[in-house]
Amino acid sequence: MFVPFDSLPGESRIWIYQSNRKFSDAEMAEIESDLQTFVENWSAHGTGLEASYLLKYNRFIILAVNQDVQQATGCSIDASVSFIQKLEQKYQVDLLDKMNVTFKNGEHIAHKPLIDFKRMAKEKAVTANTIVFNNLVNTIEEFNESWEVPAADSWHSRFF
Repeated sequence: MFVPFDSLPGESRIWIYQSNRKFSDAEMAEIESDLQTFVENWSAHGTGLEASYLLKYNRFIILAVNQDVQQATGCSIDASVSFIQKLEQKYQVDLLDKMNVTFKNGEHIAHKPLIDFKRMAKEKAVTANTIVFNNLVNTIEEFNESWEVPAADSWHSRFF
């Protein structure tokens, strides 16, 4: 059951998928339509999940479930990963590789393999003050507080 993202409680579970490239506005409209359909039908053991999604910066897909209403189960999580894999194939993008870093470079959003980000840190091309996207956050509350933060305030800090 789809609900507006802003209506979900802070402890709702989230999953963040980052694209290795920016989606076009036309692609974003298609993705939003596909997400709407998926979330409306997303269920765990036959019970609809109170769920939502958020699209950010034409690059990030965030899925959310209010686990106070119904817990996401292994099968429902598998269904969401299968949906994301279909998006990867349809748009020829990488959404599941966790060994990439996305960060702000001025107003631009950059996406680099982790090894390149480490090298950039060593060369001081990025600093502890560089805004990074911490995709390891697990709840909406953490997302609101700790997703878009200086590298010094995330797991990226180990590179500085």
